[in-house]
Amino acid sequence: MYRFKVSKMGCGGCAKSVTRAVLGIEPDAQVEVDLGAKLVTVSGSGGPADRIARAVTAAGYPAEPVHALA
Repeated sequence: MYRFKVSKMGCGGCAKSVTRAVLGIEPDAQVEVDLGAKLVTVSGSGGPADRIARAVTAAGYPAEPVHALA
């Protein structure tokens, strides 16, 4: 599971664009969007986090990985 902070995401249309960007490179991933927190959680993905972040950023929504505290 990966989490990304997507600060430019502010509406439902943005959330759909971000979800499409993730699914475009990871079709089997589950994508959850929290607009209030500007967080995107991707699970079920076999791809590296940086590849997902690049795809979301290329869609116009700069994505920064959020690392969970152990």
